[in-house]
Amino acid sequence: MQKVYYLQTCDTCRRILKEINLAGFEKQEIKANPISVKQLEELHQLSKSYEALFNKRAKLYKSMDLKNQDLTETDYRQYLLDEYTFLKRPVFVVDDTIFIGNSPKEIELLKAKLGQ
Repeated sequence: MQKVYYLQTCDTCRRILKEINLAGFEKQEIKANPISVKQLEELHQLSKSYEALFNKRAKLYKSMDLKNQDLTETDYRQYLLDEYTFLKRPVFVVDDTIFIGNSPKEIELLKAKLGQ
């Protein structure tokens, strides 16, 4: 399976999607088509952590003052389901490997996996 979860309005996501050959990828724009419980569970199985999928740079994270709260994996899961902006993006799933976020290192690992 090859899939990417992204946000169309995010400049960084758009830039990365242009860099990657997306032939054969299923694309899911998370604002128009929010992530389902089943999809989140699949991502969790690959990442082993809801916190790894959680975007701590989201404006809502700061405005809700979540950084000063002691969040559990259950809390992260619920916030990810409640609000699309909390998903660290883009998220690429290539076979049984997950690539989370937009760090240069993560994108290079993705490109290496895809042979690009």
